[in-house]
Amino acid sequence: MLDLKFIRENAGLIREKHHQRGTEFDIEGLLKLDAERRRLVVDIEQWRREKKSLSQQVHETRTGEGTDDKAPDLVAKSREISTALKESEDRLQAIEQELNNLLLLIPNLPHASVPTGQSPDENVEVRRWGTARTFDFEPRPHWEIGEDLGILDLARAARMAGTRFPLLKGDGALLERALINFMLDLHVREHGYTEVFPPLLVSEESMVGTGQLPKFAPELFKMADDPYYLIPTAEVSVTNIHREEILGPGALPLCYVAFTPCFRREAGSYGKDTRGIIRQHQFNKVELVKFTEPARSYETLEQLTTDAEEVLKRLELPYRVVALCTGDLGFAAAKTYDLEVWFPSQAVYREVSSCSNFEDFQARRAGIRYRPAPGAKVGFVHTLNGSGLAIGRTWAAILENYQQADGSVAIPEVLRVYMRGLTKIEPH
Repeated sequence: MLDLKFIRENAGLIREKHHQRGTEFDIEGLLKLDAERRRLVVDIEQWRREKKSLSQQVHETRTGEGTDDKAPDLVAKSREISTALKESEDRLQAIEQELNNLLLLIPNLPHASVPTGQSPDENVEVRRWGTARTFDFEPRPHWEIGEDLGILDLARAARMAGTRFPLLKGDGALLERALINFMLDLHVREHGYTEVFPPLLVSEESMVGTGQLPKFAPELFKMADDPYYLIPTAEVSVTNIHREEILGPGALPLCYVAFTPCFRREAGSYGKDTRGIIRQHQFNKVELVKFTEPARSYETLEQLTTDAEEVLKRLELPYRVVALCTGDLGFAAAKTYDLEVWFPSQAVYREVSSCSNFEDFQARRAGIRYRPAPGAKVGFVHTLNGSGLAIGRTWAAILENYQQADGSVAIPEVLRVYMRGLTKIEPH
């Protein structure tokens, strides 16, 4: 959420940033409401003072301290003011609710370093790592490999739950679990994150706090009879760990890592990635979340991105880092790097992680503040998060990059200790 005072004082900048994003918002309408709100606040305070003064005058006349019995006139005037005051207070409450609803729909402002563009084609490649493998046979897609190995069964998953759900079996399930454990161990033992396992169901307030609501309501799974949502990412639960808190001096930075299942309706993706496990309603993810002081948040973004990259390096999967342009930037993000891993069957890079700095956008919505020193004024923290990594997509990338001519899949060396010593997955 953007600060209303900042919007008032920087309307031109916000119009420019919205244009860069390719979004439209009625800033003038919001500012008009804000001006009315401020006028009402002044009027209400004035009427409250007048009402208090009239009450005192009525008291004085009725106790004989006044020179004339003006009580009836004073009472009538007080009632008029009370009526006007009640109407103004009701109007102020309605305006404040409308303003809050509008503020929740305004996207974050892109950082000055974000490349300007309107589509993913205008994203900027920052760096590449690794060399795409040269095959002496035609590389196959991960769904064919997994089905032939008997470790992926999309047909039975569809009978259980419908499309866009995976069923992993045998060594395929073991590979999924190996990836989860490997990523958690790396981030905890070497990168210094604290592991948490948060709730998978959260309140509406938690969804609002991280920016999923109200903007992305169609993407969310909501409980029919209870006020809960299934999390689309652990970012929601973990960021809300410190909701409505003031973190004390020396508390920052805070770094958390969480493995969770995630749930998304993928409402706008019909017809996209219908084969395989790239775009699912249910998927596993290891998420990195950081809370930091504003002055260090962009330095922190680079480190968080590096932490996520290290997973791909250890797995020896070729990838690239892409800076998203203004038009492709997420609603709540001020800057985002996507990590895209190589898929040989399609000869393309596919996203496996997004690492973002939200600055104070989420912290304002969730009320997460900090005190930099004893007695110092409190301010809003900056929040950051990134996948470290999306498990299913990493699983698919391993099958494609490590596939062998005989139909087997070699196990990346770093995972073998988590795979009971297996060096390859072979047909049973």
